Amino acid sequence: MIEILISASFWAAVLRIASPLIFATMGELICERAGVLNLGIEGIMVIGAFAGWMAVYLGLPLWGGVAVAFGAGALFGLLHGVLVVPFGLSQHVVGLGVTLLATATAYFAYRLALPQVTSPPKIVPFQVWEVPVLSKIPLLGPALFAQTPLTYAAFACAGLVAFVLYRTPLGLALRAAGENPAALEAQGVSVTGVRIGAVMVGSGLMAVGGSFLTLSAFSSFFFEMVNGRGWICIALVVFGAWRPGKAVLGALLFAGFDALQIRLQQTPMGAVVPYQLFLMLPYVFSILALVVMSRRAQVPAALMVPYTKGER
Repeated sequence: MIEILISASFWAAVLRIASPLIFATMGELICERAGVLNLGIEGIMVIGAFAGWMAVYLGLPLWGGVAVAFGAGALFGLLHGVLVVPFGLSQHVVGLGVTLLATATAYFAYRLALPQVTSPPKIVPFQVWEVPVLSKIPLLGPALFAQTPLTYAAFACAGLVAFVLYRTPLGLALRAAGENPAALEAQGVSVTGVRIGAVMVGSGLMAVGGSFLTLSAFSSFFFEMVNGRGWICIALVVFGAWRPGKAVLGALLFAGFDALQIRLQQTPMGAVVPYQLFLMLPYVFSILALVVMSRRAQVPAALMVPYTKGER
C-alpha cells in the first residue's frame, strides 16, 4: 500500500481519472446553483464523448472536437432548460428523459455513421504535455505537470467557475436564481434567462467531461464508456456542499479510490480476493464520505422549485 501511495504513477492516474469528473461536476454544480437539478448528465456525457470523437474522426482538430462536444451538450441543455424552467415540468422526469434521448442519439448516430464497423476506429488523442522545469520535480513533477492539456483545462475550469460564482455579478445572479429568484427578478434580471443559460453552460461542461474519455483517456468511442460517471458527479456536488473547491476534492478522493483498486488487483491480494470487491471500493468509500459530508451541506433554497414571473 505504501509503495502504491508514494509512486508518481499513482498520483498521475488520480489526476487523469478525476479530470472528466471535474468537468461534469462543475457543470452540474452550475445547474444546481441556479436552481435546476440536471439528471441528464449521464446521457449528456455520452453524447459529448461521441460528438467530440466523431468530429475529430471526420477531420477537425482535437480542440475543435472539444468545442463540438460542448455545443452538443449545450443543445441538450437548452432542451432540458426549456422544459423545466418556463414550462415547469418535473426536473427528475425531464432529466432522465434527456439521459435516455442523448444516449440513444449517440448510439444511433454511431451505427448510422459506421454501419459496417465491428471495432471502433481510433483517433490520435491529446498527448502528454510536460511543463518545462516543473515536470522534473521528484514525485510531484511527473504526477502534476506531465498530463494532457485537457487535464490542465479541467482544473483551470474549476478555478474559473469558483471565480465567476463568488467574484462576479454574473455569479451573484446565478446564485440568486437558486436561492431567492424573486429577489433576482426584483433587480430586473430574468430568472428564466439565467436558469436556462446556466443549464446550457453546465451541460456543455458535462459534455466536455465526456469528450475527455474519447479525446484524452482513450482513442475511440465505445458503448458504456461513461459507465455511471454522471451519477457520481451528482453525488460529488452534494459532497462538495455546492462549492467548487470541495467538489474538486471529492472528485480527487473518488479518483484516488479508483486508482487504488486498480493497483490492488495487481498485487498478491488480487489473486485471492474477488476482483468485484476491488471494484466496489471507490463507491463504498464515496458513499461513506457522502453521508458524512452531506449532513452539514446546505441545499440551495430554490433548487427544483419552479418559478413563475410575478409570483411571490
